[in-house]
Amino acid sequence: MKQRIEMLKNWLKEEKIDAAFINSTENVFYLTNFHTDPHERLMGLFVFPDAEPFVVVPGMEARQVKDAGWNNEVIGYSDHENPWEFIQSAIQKRSINGGKVAFENEVVTYGRSQAFLNIFDSPNVVNVEDKLNEMRVVKDEKEIEIMRRAAKMADFGVEVGVNALQEGITEMEVLAKIEYELKKKGIREMSFSTMVLFGEKAGDPHGNPGNRKLKAGDFVLFDLGVVLEGYTSDITRTFAYKSVSEKQKEIYNTVLKAELASLDASKPGNRIGDLDQIARDIISEAGYGDYFPHRIGHGLGINVHEFPSMSHLNDGILKEGMTYTIEPGIYVPEIGGVRIEDDVLITKDGYETLTNFPKELQIIE
Repeated sequence: MKQRIEMLKNWLKEEKIDAAFINSTENVFYLTNFHTDPHERLMGLFVFPDAEPFVVVPGMEARQVKDAGWNNEVIGYSDHENPWEFIQSAIQKRSINGGKVAFENEVVTYGRSQAFLNIFDSPNVVNVEDKLNEMRVVKDEKEIEIMRRAAKMADFGVEVGVNALQEGITEMEVLAKIEYELKKKGIREMSFSTMVLFGEKAGDPHGNPGNRKLKAGDFVLFDLGVVLEGYTSDITRTFAYKSVSEKQKEIYNTVLKAELASLDASKPGNRIGDLDQIARDIISEAGYGDYFPHRIGHGLGINVHEFPSMSHLNDGILKEGMTYTIEPGIYVPEIGGVRIEDDVLITKDGYETLTNFPKELQIIE
């Protein structure tokens, strides 16, 4: 935590930035180990190149910041108080000139950006998100250890879902069993809305589970993940229920071939966009190019979708310690869809899949 703050402070010095305002739950957690969703209330971290940083939170959460290990100033405020008055006082006490300041352009609301800028005299503004993305993209050993455990919980969720399958059960009934068993394991929060989709509904990449009942010949698609100690997991597996047609086999095996090829290219120094292109070429050559509508994956960590975007246009380079998903898919409306997704860690010489539930075609009897 202290090392991350120092890295950010050094960047501020190099870029001659006088103050940075960090507002997002994810970036505040990354830099302070304090994780909260303050809802409409203001929560923020203020960092300076040569002065003590401070955190501003609703007063009811001030103790939690210290409990998380933050040893610098914490400013708590009550609901009837204006936190920007405390912020302005704290910045003035540090004699910050504010000729150049930074905040998260994609996160901070217009009102909060104006309140921050009004503390200074017509400052130049830069975006701090690019630097924070760069810092967060390579995970340390502690982060990796947590993500391994989060991935195991995702594997377990799929196992629960498979074991719950029986003819006539609804998508929502299976979903409820998955989340109930995960909560019994201590998981308080899913990393996104769990997907359990049967038959033709699996043909919608982001379908909504409902009361569709399971029947023989259906594809069954699970897409789920958990939040564990501030970090996320994300897995997709697709199964056939009781029987599978030759067309379904062809679709499934094409997606599996694409996924394995992208994984094989997951090595330090390789171009990120090539992972998408490799899978896309395989799916297109099989005649299903129009049925693969999304990128190959996304960065994974504190957010379930974070930097980098794993599209074929990304010229970035894979680095040891990066974590992301590989998730090719084919979605044919009248048949259903297949997606196979793993959480991937780039290692010194290649990759490790953090999710490990079997992915060869399984027919659930």
